[in-house]
Amino acid sequence: MLSSAQTPRLLRSPTTTTTTLKCLHSSPVPASATAPPPPSQILTTRKSLLSRQTSAVDLAKSFLDRLRRTEPHLNSFLHVSPEEVILKQAEELDNKIKNNEAVGPLAGVLVGVKDNICTYDMPSTAGSRLLENYRPPFDATAVRKMRESGAIVVGKTNLDEFGMGSTTEGSGYQVTANPWDLSRVPGGSSGGSAAAVSSRQCMVALGSDTGGSVRQPASFCGVVGLKPTYGRISRYGLVAYASSLDVIGCFGSSVADAGILLHTISGHDKFDATSSKREVPDYQSQFVAMDYLESKPLKGVRVGVIRETLENGVDSEVISSVRDAVSHLEDLGCSVTEVSLPSFSLGLPAYYILASSESSSNLSRYDGVRYGKQVLGDELNSLYGDSRAQGFGSEVKMRILMGTYALSAGYYDAYYKRAQQVRTIIRNSFKEALDKNDILISPAAPSVAYKIGEKKNDPLAMYAGDIMTVNVNLAGLPALVLPCGFVGGGSAGLPVGFQMIGAAFDEEKLLKIGHIFEQTLQGCSFIPPIIADEWTS
Repeated sequence: MLSSAQTPRLLRSPTTTTTTLKCLHSSPVPASATAPPPPSQILTTRKSLLSRQTSAVDLAKSFLDRLRRTEPHLNSFLHVSPEEVILKQAEELDNKIKNNEAVGPLAGVLVGVKDNICTYDMPSTAGSRLLENYRPPFDATAVRKMRESGAIVVGKTNLDEFGMGSTTEGSGYQVTANPWDLSRVPGGSSGGSAAAVSSRQCMVALGSDTGGSVRQPASFCGVVGLKPTYGRISRYGLVAYASSLDVIGCFGSSVADAGILLHTISGHDKFDATSSKREVPDYQSQFVAMDYLESKPLKGVRVGVIRETLENGVDSEVISSVRDAVSHLEDLGCSVTEVSLPSFSLGLPAYYILASSESSSNLSRYDGVRYGKQVLGDELNSLYGDSRAQGFGSEVKMRILMGTYALSAGYYDAYYKRAQQVRTIIRNSFKEALDKNDILISPAAPSVAYKIGEKKNDPLAMYAGDIMTVNVNLAGLPALVLPCGFVGGGSAGLPVGFQMIGAAFDEEKLLKIGHIFEQTLQGCSFIPPIIADEWTS
């Protein structure tokens, strides 16, 4: 464990000629014109605590005060830990520091946890009425590692039921609002986590990503979202949706925070046979301050822009923002080429067949007998059927039916088997492209955040919004989404995010490139209007 504030490693001598990008599609918030790069809240917190400039109790109180003010407008959380519990943990941390005891790398960091990730001391409902008030007897491995590193779990964030959705409108409890415009969705299914980090209700948060559920809400809410390689983080304690696609991901207000959180929760776990035994790199070594960057800090990095992601079906303002971001990467020294992935459009139908098929198997465990909602019946089959009918929401029922159909006799080869074959084609096409490029670039979503209710009754339109992200899950690759600008909408503009895709287990490279891009993006303040006055005063 670290016993003092760790300064990012200096890789070279200081220089002041680094290329910067002005935020061409900028937010109308006045402070954005001179906004500095986002600091790491984790490193800043650690430095402040160890230097005794602030206490963990005072820090926790300030975040809880902000949460109380903003939560009635946002509905980011399904459950908030009692204040006395949070303050007690903070006080214990202050006593350790006072006694010069070693503290973990996440000491005093307030974390939100998506409600499909198990916590022993809080409900874990997966956003479903079927699991209302369910309390697991254990922590997910990722949560346990955070707690062991000193993190304080603020609460459980809202989501689309069982992770099936793109807006959080599919939650069985409430709809979360976007901090940039309360009439718009925050994305999904990890919309609660994205909204909580964006509005600084917590410093970082965990989400899950089966087909884009970390990356799309990160784009909609103007925060950093990191989907790791399949197997990098243990899935033990993550409520299963589609087991060959599910990963736990990270949200932060900076690339450094997402990377530090990733490092803390990564590694092999004996409770998850699919977790990788690969060594976890020191991601923090990549977070070099801007003053120590060369004029072309990304010289030699090969970037491929996926042609199919900047064509019809993508908003023109999103395309413009992503092209500006690509131009900035070129100014930073990257060599940029256009890459064609002809199989890209096949990913969406293949994903929905495979994910629905796996969900029909995984969700069969919710029968009203072992745990969850139980509706008594005259005989066993009616107990099963009525418990599920009254416990599952409409979207979950539809996906279970779709998956059961795809797996049924006579249709297995036509749907499930063919989708698996497409998955192999997609994986091979990504490998070929990444053999020639260090990273691939695409928008994170074809549009910015849309109005609540706009697509609720048009599931095909909502599914189409996943076109940019599902292929990455099918291939099992890591991807980083970070904000790159704004388009018109709301009172302060709406953030746009772009997606960087890397080779398997190469999160280190994504974080390095993302951090440099973030540090050299000038004039963008990704502080939403709901807290802008407080943050800039």
